[in-house]
Amino acid sequence: MIVVGLLLTVLGFLLVKPVAKALGASENMLPYCVSYGRILIMTTVPFMLQNVFQSFFVTAERPDLGLKITLISGCVNILLDYLLTAVIRGGVVGAAAATAASQLIGGLVPLIYFMRPNSSRLHLTKTKFNGKAILITCTNGSSELMTNVSMSLVNMLYNYQLIRLVGENGVSAYGVIMYVSFVFIGIFIGYSVGTIPVIGYHYGALNKTELKSLLKKSLVITAVTSVALTIFAELFSGVLAGIFVSYDPALFALTKRGFMLFSLSYTIMGFNIFASSFFTALNNGLVSALISFARTLVFQAFSVMLLPVFLGVDGIWLSILLAEAMALLLTAACFVVNKKNYGYF
Repeated sequence: MIVVGLLLTVLGFLLVKPVAKALGASENMLPYCVSYGRILIMTTVPFMLQNVFQSFFVTAERPDLGLKITLISGCVNILLDYLLTAVIRGGVVGAAAATAASQLIGGLVPLIYFMRPNSSRLHLTKTKFNGKAILITCTNGSSELMTNVSMSLVNMLYNYQLIRLVGENGVSAYGVIMYVSFVFIGIFIGYSVGTIPVIGYHYGALNKTELKSLLKKSLVITAVTSVALTIFAELFSGVLAGIFVSYDPALFALTKRGFMLFSLSYTIMGFNIFASSFFTALNNGLVSALISFARTLVFQAFSVMLLPVFLGVDGIWLSILLAEAMALLLTAACFVVNKKNYGYF
């Protein structure tokens, strides 16, 4: 992971400027894109480690420690954001440095924890290279790979459409919506990732009764959470948008409306996220990748190019809802087709 991260760091550092240009960054915006991007790219390795170690914490039966480290790194980000931008006036460089510092904590603290003797059942030690195991792992995790790659590509497409239709204010509004939405989406992702080891264990132990129970309970939890998050987002859209852009009435209005339309997707999104993780836990990386790839790239790219033609800017915000609805149909089909193989119904 460290070796791959270092290679991506070098590649990203070299490509950030031409990529920013290709995505439509203006001459005024370009220096900020390059500065922010290169600072974040320098912490690619700890960022990757932070994500990897969350799974290890769950497997080591210490999810509480993973949560604490995540909270600490997040609080450091918030505190440094304030100090480096509002107090020291560090601008974009200060904001990037705050994020980079939080990633260093999130990635390096778990590394030190698992390198030393600890109270969990896991610690890093010398081992032999097992190419077959790595290949199986990477194949099974291909859905998560496709999710992240697809999200990045779709984000670029969103920014392109917003610059074309609204200008730089559109990009700012989308950035705010993504920051806020990650908190909501993170609840779905956190539950899905946290249940993977449990589902995988009972699948491996052939406990079909428990597997059925886990699926049923998870669907109910997802449904209740989806409705609650959607209602909360709709009621407090103005408050959440105002935290970031209250200084600009036009940008505030654009962000608030965009978030209200975007948050309608929370009613559906959780089911698709859980389904992808569920099939990963069943060691079916193909179906998991299919759901992730279709949901995060194919359907969203189609929607964000189609809806603005008919609905203008509102079409951009609603494209996620259409994409998730199409993905839900695919998810349902995957469950029906594979029910005989796994016996979860």
